[in-house]
Amino acid sequence: MSAVNWVPLSKEAVSVGDYVSTDAGGMPIYRVVKLANGQAWLQGERRPAVEVMPLERFHWRAPDPSQGAARGA
Repeated sequence: MSAVNWVPLSKEAVSVGDYVSTDAGGMPIYRVVKLANGQAWLQGERRPAVEVMPLERFHWRAPDPSQGAARGA
């Protein structure tokens, strides 16, 4: 992943395709593949298996680069 523009996470602002992390630029970084009921289905950069975690564990997000212009990022 190239340089990422991390912003504070707001649960309402997270979308499928976004990247989330507990620390800005920290590891691990996950890509959101599904959202439901405050939970995120996540795929890690180095792990193909999907994990389910509560969004409250994350504090930073980076919008999906392909959606940046459409979402105003």
